[in-house]
Amino acid sequence: MPKMNLFLAGLFFVSPLLAQDKPADAPHDMDHMQHGGFMQGGMHHAVAKGVKLEQKIDGKTIVVRIGPMSLPAHTSHMKMPQPPDLEWQIPIDGWLLAYSPKLVDAGGNEVPGRVLHHTAFWNENRADFLCPNKEEHIFGAGGELTNWAEVPGYGYRVQMGDKIRVETMVHNPTDTSYDKVYLEVTIPYQQAAGGAQVKSIYPTWMDVKSCGNSGYDLPAGNSRQNGTVVVKYSGLLLGVGGHMHDYAKQLTLEDTSRKETVATLDAKVDEHGELLSMPTVLFLDRGGYKFGAGDVLKISATYDNTTGKLLRDGAMGIVVGYFVPADDSAMAALRRKPSAHSMAGMSHDQ
Repeated sequence: MPKMNLFLAGLFFVSPLLAQDKPADAPHDMDHMQHGGFMQGGMHHAVAKGVKLEQKIDGKTIVVRIGPMSLPAHTSHMKMPQPPDLEWQIPIDGWLLAYSPKLVDAGGNEVPGRVLHHTAFWNENRADFLCPNKEEHIFGAGGELTNWAEVPGYGYRVQMGDKIRVETMVHNPTDTSYDKVYLEVTIPYQQAAGGAQVKSIYPTWMDVKSCGNSGYDLPAGNSRQNGTVVVKYSGLLLGVGGHMHDYAKQLTLEDTSRKETVATLDAKVDEHGELLSMPTVLFLDRGGYKFGAGDVLKISATYDNTTGKLLRDGAMGIVVGYFVPADDSAMAALRRKPSAHSMAGMSHDQ
């Protein structure tokens, strides 16, 4: 079985809104769910004009394309006009199998991933199974543009017409300006009718900020942030990866109910503290790591901020995995009608 890249090191999200350290027991009603994801709630950016979402179906893949975006050199995410939230309407009934992001210019030439602060795809028709106060977060990517590889026999179940909200944030810390940049995400799929059956997996986001917004201030020197979430369904975790920011040291995931360490993820950084990568830990050789309903998971993130100053919204600590429930029918309770909040900027190219 090929290596499963569950996470995208260098990922996404910043928010000035700090969350509670206990999981929220919020209702599943989508009208009361968080729509700001992990980051943009509370921020005030200029809105980039003319950015649209298009989709194109080619054979057994869907390509979601967002743009164009103009990215002047040496511009932070706070000063950069940001794309509005966009809506992708699922065009098939079946499973999404993998995600491959890239950045290109109008001529199709690749643009360095460093200019993508993050993108995040949220299913407005489903609540997150760990944090039902949130929409289900199905995919995220940041500057390293790591692929989420296919896991043979598994996929993310969607229905035709499902509404996926796409949040994207860009910046440009480089010396080069880029004009008319597009984010393209290639997504292979399998139809439900006429194909081999696929087991449904659920993206699992276990956050040191529990069920709130993920960004938090990073103090100077060594620091550690802890959070907990409660597993509401029994099942198997196939593997995990992690997301942190610069000056990261380590992420750990513990099952405190069983007094076991599930995974330890050591960050790889360069001599300046810039995050290079996060590892992946797989449990496939043991048939997955078993969770029981009611298990309490503890997530811990450690950093060593060598700048000597507090970095506002400078840290995140998220363990990301794929979860296979023992009873998939029980997950149907997470399905909801999408909220009525307005979306704009969508078009189709099929």
